[in-house]
Amino acid sequence: MGAAKPKCRIGLMGLGQIGRQIYRLAAEAADLEIVAVADIGKPEVLQYLLQTGADDGFACRVEGNYLRGEGFSSRMLQLVAPGEVPWDAFGVDCVIDATGRYRSRAHAGLQLAAGGRRLVYATLAEAPDRVLVPGLNEGDAVAADRVVSAGSPTTNALALLLDALDRGPGVEYATMTSIHAYTSDQPLQDYAQGDQRRSRSAAQNIIPNANASAACVEQLLPRFAGRLSGCALNVPVQRGSLLDLNCVLRNVVDAEAINELMRAAAAARPRLIAVAEDPIVSSDVIGCRQTLLFDAKGTQRAGSRMMKTLAWYETLGHACRVLDVVRTYAALA
Repeated sequence: MGAAKPKCRIGLMGLGQIGRQIYRLAAEAADLEIVAVADIGKPEVLQYLLQTGADDGFACRVEGNYLRGEGFSSRMLQLVAPGEVPWDAFGVDCVIDATGRYRSRAHAGLQLAAGGRRLVYATLAEAPDRVLVPGLNEGDAVAADRVVSAGSPTTNALALLLDALDRGPGVEYATMTSIHAYTSDQPLQDYAQGDQRRSRSAAQNIIPNANASAACVEQLLPRFAGRLSGCALNVPVQRGSLLDLNCVLRNVVDAEAINELMRAAAAARPRLIAVAEDPIVSSDVIGCRQTLLFDAKGTQRAGSRMMKTLAWYETLGHACRVLDVVRTYAALA
């Protein structure tokens, strides 16, 4: 037998909600190791949030400058800006940026100059070498990709759903609305920000919001260029979001045919797609590790070729996909 392949060494920047989910998932993985974590938070506060916010329990402790638990140990760095963290000192194979803040190509250059061999964004970013969506285009990955975006929860759910529908009856045009859990950059009380609507309380309002997912999916699926639009409504729930996709189909099918199509897609790719047959609500999707949870009870036809579909998703599923992207590139090294 050959020697076991060494673990992929990861540097993680940002321990917000999705950063903590990525950390917990990596800690339980046999092939990944987060060797360093950079966040402006105090280590004891970050350790507390990692434990108390876990869905299934998570034990860790702070020992000096390290965060440790059963089978894992990470150097804690109270830094945040790209270029501040000497990733080369920790021998990282890949840096994951889960801050959601430093998404420009200039920021990416600073991360690479500081010793990051590859940078994977947990969200959409400016001019990456590639946007990689597991289940859609992971076969396009090449070792030369240095700056990679793993998409976003909405982008990836939309891309997989739209691709599945187009491979079935075909899609002429589509418009999507993301009914999205509020995010950490929204104020809980009215507070002046750069955008008027986003200055309103996230806890008290349904807030119409711009969304870049449709434009990104048009690039991932060029056949939809100019035929897709989208927006978001941020609502007062902490986790669990819903994708409302309305399509004009090429061929006439009924709602049950669409449901059968998605059941087949879930059977073919159970790690990425699941189907809910029960009348679920947003809190029921918490803990879902798939990219999307198709809601079979939400499928409706209007006229002959207009079809409404609903699909749930949450950040934990996207955290899984971010690590899938890391694994895809680790296999190319």
